[in-house]
Parts: sequence; C-alpha cells; structure tokens
Amino acid sequence: MVLEKLSSNKAFEGELIKYKFKSQVLGDLDSQFNLFIPANASKGKVPILVYLSGLTCTEDNAAQKGNFLGPAAKEGIAILFPDTSPRGAGIEGETDSWDFGVGAGFYVNATDPKYAKHYNMLTHVTEELPKVIQDAGLPIDFSRQSIFGHSMGGHGALTIYLNSLRTGTKQYRYRSVSAFAPIANPINCPWGQKAFGGYLKGGIEEAKEQYDATELITKLGGKIPVHVLVDYGTGDNFYKNGQLLPENFLKAARDAGYDEVQVRVRQQEGYDHSYYFMSTFGADHVHFHGNFLKA
Repeated sequence: MVLEKLSSNKAFEGELIKYKFKSQVLGDLDSQFNLFIPANASKGKVPILVYLSGLTCTEDNAAQKGNFLGPAAKEGIAILFPDTSPRGAGIEGETDSWDFGVGAGFYVNATDPKYAKHYNMLTHVTEELPKVIQDAGLPIDFSRQSIFGHSMGGHGALTIYLNSLRTGTKQYRYRSVSAFAPIANPINCPWGQKAFGGYLKGGIEEAKEQYDATELITKLGGKIPVHVLVDYGTGDNFYKNGQLLPENFLKAARDAGYDEVQVRVRQQEGYDHSYYFMSTFGADHVHFHGNFLKA
C-alpha cells in the first residue's frame, strides 16, 4: 500500500497533507485522508488524534472548518482525518440517500453480503490507516492516540474507544474520546436503525453488541476507567428530533458508576449541529485529549 501525496498546505507552522492509497480493506478502492503534522514532529514522533466526520462529509470538511489545527499545533499533536465511507464501489442504491451508503459508512464492518466487500470503515480507521502511515515512515506515535468525532463520527469515536477498552484488543488502544453531537444511542434512532438494517446481516441485534455507545458503556459496568467528553447543543434540530439521544448515554454511564470526572456530557445552550458549534468548542476537545496524550 503506497501513499501518494496529493497536496500540502502549511498551517500553524505545521503541515496539512492529503494522501491517497489503494485500500485493501475497502475492496481495493482508492481512499483519501488528510494528516496534520505539527512542527515539533521534526524532533521526533508525535501523538495523534483521529477525527471521524459526520454524514455526507469527506476527509476535508473538519480539516478546513473544525478549528482543530491551531490548538493541535500548540499541543504538539497530529490529527488524522479519514473519509466517511468507501467511494466508487458501484453498489446498487449506495448513492440514493444522504444518510446511507456513500458518505455514510457509520464506522462499522458490514456483514450483509451486499456491502461486506467494501463497507469496512471500522477496520479501515483502526488498523489499515495506522499501518499505512507507519509503513510510510511518517513521524506518528500510535502508542499515544485518542479519538474524537462529530454526529455519525461521534458515534464512531465513542464505540471504537469503548470497544477497545472492553475487548482489550491490542491492535488499537485509545487514551481518551470526545464527541460533538454524537449519535449516542443509534439502535433507538432512525439514522442508526437504517444503517444497521442495511450494513449488518443481524441488524439491530448485531449492532447492540458492538456499535451502540449507550449499550457499550453499560457493558463496561464502571469497572474500567474511561475518559469521555461529549458536547451537544440545545438548538440542534437533530437533537430535538431524537437522532442523538445524549441523555440515554449519560444515564447509562451514571447507572454504570461513571462520575462527572470520567464521563462529562455538556449541554451547550442554543448551539446547533454545524461547524460553528464544533469550531467554538474545538480547542476544548483538543486540550482535553492533550492531557492524556502527553501524559
């Protein structure tokens, strides 16, 4: 898997680089990602934050509008921005709607035969991208990594982090997780039900075991320490319409025995689902992760 450098932009004395490679995990399709490398990487390997984007996004949206690069440069942390789905698979129906298929991979490994060859964003994010970056000799220390995301990406970040703690999987370990307006209980909202009903052969029942943050925090049972930060806005129409369900996640965390120090869920008055919301609190999230990544 050879990386092809597509572009490079200097930012905050560091460099934002766009790469392309042929992804075996996504069925030998071309895949792109952005990687911000801070200036201090010239002196040695740096820790990394993985950012997972929401529905309809690409690897570019948050890199350009999230207000993450400046804070990351100050903390001396790299940020990886993957895409949100495979592209170019040519599967019938994958471009028919904005909340399923292209741009909406939901960070699962598909088990339905129709999607199983290409829709494997979980393995793409947690195993393939780190390997590709390490094999290219880039100055990233994956023994110090954390993960965050927005909306669908917040769902992905929370579930990937909680699963890594629950299963003890050695391939990927994350020190902390944060999320902006995450889909926090997807088995009980229309977006999640649609995605799991399509990608997973076992549908909702299969999703309960691995792809729902509210279910997973319950399974941890307060026995394993966690570092979780969640922000959502009261003016978010998707929150109002029952797609996000952060209260369900918070209740499950408290019932499991996690206090405000370990699981912090902040309700931000009047903020919506947009990048205006994310950019307002972006520095908070990067600093939160810096506490664990630089420890």
